[in-house]
Amino acid sequence: MKPLPPLVRVILGVAALSIGAAYVLPIWEIQLWAPQYPEGLNMKIWLSRISGDFEIINGINHYIGMRTIKAEMFPEFKVMPWLGGVLIGVGLLGALRGSRRWLRAFAGLLCLTGILGLADYYRWGYDYGHNLDPKAAINVPGMSYQPPLIGYKNLLNFVAYSGPDYGGWVFIAVGCTAVALVAWDWWHTRPAPVRP
Repeated sequence: MKPLPPLVRVILGVAALSIGAAYVLPIWEIQLWAPQYPEGLNMKIWLSRISGDFEIINGINHYIGMRTIKAEMFPEFKVMPWLGGVLIGVGLLGALRGSRRWLRAFAGLLCLTGILGLADYYRWGYDYGHNLDPKAAINVPGMSYQPPLIGYKNLLNFVAYSGPDYGGWVFIAVGCTAVALVAWDWWHTRPAPVRP
């Protein structure tokens, strides 16, 4: 089978290298607004750390019995930089070798990484918002404080937002590009229909 066309290989290579932006840009953000914080509080999640107003958020969350947010509670921070490197490597292999198999592997790994990342974030958010200290100063029976997976959610007098940040949008764009390249290649290499 012929290798991937040069333009597809160039696009694939650029897409793979674009993942490097996630090493210098936050991939996810959580924002909180309340009457006492009209300017909002912001927490950024990077490939290997957290930043932003998480110390203030920890102070607020203490009253409702949530655990303290700290980088050490995320073992994913040790894995994600390596995973980003693997994704870049697989994409570059596909571009350099012109291999459809490596292109499909790149697209599949990106989609799988996105699904597993969202599932892991949901699992963390569920545990963080439901396993509360029963001796907390504010205890509302039946109330949980799970942050939204994506989008907005009201939590007592706070409005919470969760969604991709700049690095996350890069991952999404690269994933869409990889899937589009696989679809384009399939369309152009499919067998011609048999005419009677």
